[in-house]
Amino acid sequence: MGRLVRVPTNETQRLLAVRSLNAIHSSPTPELSVLAELARGVFGTPYAAINIIDEDWQRIAGQAGLEIAECSRDMSICTRVVFDDELLVIPDLAEDTELMVAPFVVEDPRFRFYAGAPVRLENGQPVGAFCILDQSPRRFSPSEEQSLLRFAQIASALLCLQKTNLLMGIAENDLRTAAMTDPLTRFFNRSALDAVVDGALSAAVAAGRNFGVLYLDMDGFKSINDRFGHNVGDEVLCEAAARIRSVIRTDDIVVRMGGDEFAIFVPAPPDRNALVSLSERLLMAFRAPFTVDGVSIFARLSIGAALAPNDGATRMLLLRNVDAALYQAKAAGRDRVAVFNALDS
Repeated sequence: MGRLVRVPTNETQRLLAVRSLNAIHSSPTPELSVLAELARGVFGTPYAAINIIDEDWQRIAGQAGLEIAECSRDMSICTRVVFDDELLVIPDLAEDTELMVAPFVVEDPRFRFYAGAPVRLENGQPVGAFCILDQSPRRFSPSEEQSLLRFAQIASALLCLQKTNLLMGIAENDLRTAAMTDPLTRFFNRSALDAVVDGALSAAVAAGRNFGVLYLDMDGFKSINDRFGHNVGDEVLCEAAARIRSVIRTDDIVVRMGGDEFAIFVPAPPDRNALVSLSERLLMAFRAPFTVDGVSIFARLSIGAALAPNDGATRMLLLRNVDAALYQAKAAGRDRVAVFNALDS
């Protein structure tokens, strides 16, 4: 088939339209599969499908009847429909000089008839085809051609709707994330405690796993703002955030609790020693001076540590106890970590 199909000049734009779907599903989409089943009944064929043609493959967005696997686009008749961007009807595949030797004609499922209509996105770019296939040759009347074109229009509308819903979902997630993000440090803000931390903590407790928390306070930060101004203080906080990121794991959750205070929630630490080890790396990272406009500024850390579920199975109790540990670290001279101990409370 590849010898007869010429890649259209707008193939780059067409592939951008395909990618805008953000997923040609490896399994059929339910709504499109229902539409394929309806078409199969209307046309009385053993197979109907909505296929998407990407750079290399024919992807099945919905199918009904026979179970057909995805294949190379060079093997797909739907590629013709997409590239020519028009209805294609082949009454007898065994009489087509190219397709008569195709595996799906000479071997199971031994198709003999094909009809396909372009499926387009809202920009008019053809991204796939609505096709029906039969195991017997047949004639396709003008009214049937019109019906297949209408099915393709409905499939196009469903794809556009799915794309819109996808983009709306992304936008909603972006807005939700923005609402939970501190604009200065790009860490979570306190609103993430409800939205992110509580769920992670509850899941850990329910599964019998540990869940650690470190509470960080930058020593002397208020004097930095008072002496150098808030702009310098903001630069120090941005650098502090970078140092925290350089130490934590990718699945650790950092929340800017306010001002110069941060909470780091640590999923599944093996024990308290793991929290101490992480704290020591943070302390070391903050012992180097911050350089702003050629001025060296020191802002070290005091850290409190606690471990759920032993030190609290709820966020409120865990934060209360880690705050008590932070107070112990400050009282002991700062620039250190203290682990919560119920006997000291």
